Amino acid sequence: MVQRADINSVLSDIRSLRSQMMQNQRVEQDQSVRGRIDGPRQVQETQDTASFSDMLGKAVNNVNDLQQTAGDLRTAYEMGDPNVDITRVMIAAQKSSVSFEALTQVRNRVVRAYEDIMNMPI
Repeated sequence: MVQRADINSVLSDIRSLRSQMMQNQRVEQDQSVRGRIDGPRQVQETQDTASFSDMLGKAVNNVNDLQQTAGDLRTAYEMGDPNVDITRVMIAAQKSSVSFEALTQVRNRVVRAYEDIMNMPI
């Protein structure tokens, strides 16, 4: 049975978070407008842009970690570990599966783009 008090408290929490976000956006907009009026400010941003190979390597490592976690949970559940329930095992397996499918799609598109570039006439 669903308890209405819990749903109402969740809704009120969502509404309060939404109002906080709106206030933060207003403050940021006000500050950006004032920054334009007051003049330029010195901004010290040093963002290192990651290379494609680094990003792809991190994605592969992330997928590998998810698959290992799912395998470890599956093994622990099969061994009868009381701290591991079937829902955690199934969620980990689904996360692993979805991330692997996404990585496969990215790989397929990269390969297709490479083939398209290689087939372009010069």
